[in-house]
Amino acid sequence: MADSQAPRRPPRLILLGRQGSGKGTQASRLSSIYGVPHISTGDAFRAAVKAGSELGRSVEGYMDRGELVPDDLVVAVIRDHLFGAAGPEGFILDGFPRTVAQAEALSEMAGSRGIDVVIDLEVPTEEVLRRLSARRVCANCGANYNLVDNPPKVAGVCDVCGGGPLVQRDDDTEDAIRRRLELYESETAPLVEWYRDRGLLVAVDAAGPPDEVTGRVVTALNAALN
Repeated sequence: MADSQAPRRPPRLILLGRQGSGKGTQASRLSSIYGVPHISTGDAFRAAVKAGSELGRSVEGYMDRGELVPDDLVVAVIRDHLFGAAGPEGFILDGFPRTVAQAEALSEMAGSRGIDVVIDLEVPTEEVLRRLSARRVCANCGANYNLVDNPPKVAGVCDVCGGGPLVQRDDDTEDAIRRRLELYESETAPLVEWYRDRGLLVAVDAAGPPDEVTGRVVTALNAALN
């Protein structure tokens, strides 16, 4: 762990960041460092479906139809998954909340314990474009690669299935990435300000190698948690 003192109790964290900011990588690392689960909205949905509850069946219906799950149902799933009798003491949330309304609901669910810190992983647009435009997927087995950070051992050949070709997804072209970033900014800016106004937001420079970013995040977290 980084140089600051470790927190006294399992932390409750939220990770924010644009596509390509490394949220998944950092969430996985923080989960190991702090011993708390990394939970995405998708994870909570799948757990509800697997449980076979009425809530899970409602979620499954929307997922099967390829429709967005309504806000009230998303909140109900998160409440059941995180704050039910078997909920974890600490967690890392990735993908929830997405709106101020969801943040307000989460604050109410979290009660007096609340949320400890909201980390905003900041990456310049050009770095995001570089990272995302370098992503490739095997057309045969679906394995993912990044030509910059995680290239295949043999150019154009999948390490997993030995086949290929490795192709760029339609939504990883520069124009498509810029559109997604614009949508993220318009949807998330109010959420960032909401948490900043409550003194919970900590911005961390997420450019550079993953190890360096993890060091910055842990240092910032430990300082905020103690």
